[in-house]
Amino acid sequence: MDYIKTITIFIMSLFYILVGIDHFLRPEWYVRIVPPVLPLKIELVYLSGIFEMIFGALLLFPSKRYVAGLGLILLLIAVYPANIYLALTNGVAMDTTPMIAWGRLPFQFVFIGLAYWHSR
Repeated sequence: MDYIKTITIFIMSLFYILVGIDHFLRPEWYVRIVPPVLPLKIELVYLSGIFEMIFGALLLFPSKRYVAGLGLILLLIAVYPANIYLALTNGVAMDTTPMIAWGRLPFQFVFIGLAYWHSR
């Protein structure tokens, strides 16, 4: 089990770092799913990108995994409204299919579970 956990830590670390970088390369793509009621959309996209990179990098350090895991859980909860908004638009907000838009919702809980597992 330790082997699987180590592999998933590296995969998730790389995933969060790359997605965080992508928030700066293509911010308009992420702005499209920020719920309309929220102000400062571009700032929220950049802020979430920064936190994804930081927490993704912290996963690589055993002494920092608790902080990284907790931070990722809070971040995933904070960005969940964007996934809900995408689903409520049936994918139109990102030019995707309703199946993908709605299918993303349960995966957020998988990522939360992984973040919790990695924090232990």
